Amino acid sequence: MSDFPTGQPIQLEPLVARVLAPNPSPYTFSGTQTHIVGTEDLAVIDPGPDDPAHLAALIAAIAGRPVRAILITHTHRDHSPASRPLRAATGAAVIGCAPLALDDLGPRADAAFDRDYAPDRILADGDQIAGAGWTLTAIATPGHTSNHLAFALEETQALFTGDHVMGWSTTVISPPDGDMADYLASLAKLMLREDRVYYPAHGERIDNPRRFVRGLIGHRKQREGQILRLLDRGVGDLPAMVEQMYAGLDPRLKGAAERSVLAHLIDLERRGQARQEADAWTAA
Repeated sequence: MSDFPTGQPIQLEPLVARVLAPNPSPYTFSGTQTHIVGTEDLAVIDPGPDDPAHLAALIAAIAGRPVRAILITHTHRDHSPASRPLRAATGAAVIGCAPLALDDLGPRADAAFDRDYAPDRILADGDQIAGAGWTLTAIATPGHTSNHLAFALEETQALFTGDHVMGWSTTVISPPDGDMADYLASLAKLMLREDRVYYPAHGERIDNPRRFVRGLIGHRKQREGQILRLLDRGVGDLPAMVEQMYAGLDPRLKGAAERSVLAHLIDLERRGQARQEADAWTAA
């Protein structure tokens, strides 16, 4: 895409620049977007995959300025692995979400967990890190993963949403670590905020955040309604449900759709509206 050049720093606002990693896929859109915050000293958010070309692009964008922190929203391997060579190159601390050592049981080979992630400091909800003219606050947003954080730039009311809210697609929720109830609660939490703009790790910036989040919540409620109607009709096999719910779906995304439907079913089971019998689901 012409407005998403790989490896070139794009200034989004005075305090924020973006560098796109060369890892496009059906799950990452044009690739993972690393954001650089600050002018004198910097924070680097989601340095991305461990790719030499992307690391070189980040070093060029940093341009010799001190890096105060390398911030990680979550530990899927298209987000955090470059933290290690970037830490070695800059001396910056790796700060952000807690580590996870889980097998990714879903189909997203590009998004398996980064088992080697080792932060120097773990941030809890509300913790802050600051530099010259900027302050970033950690916002706990579990759902896509249990350890997911967003980061709020207090000076400009910008929110770096990682994969919790993306600018091109809905977020995949893949159990066992992905949790639909947590995801919806995190969306509701964002509705209470007054952010001016979202900068996601994948896709376009989001200039009307509350309206966008309202649409995401409505979409999930619509999917839940579809699932309940299918269960009432006796359709409880995951592949059959996806086939009826996702007309025209790219076959490469079928597995991811099944994971999100499963996340909905687990949520419905907890709420007493569905139950699993052998390999099929039924209405409770």
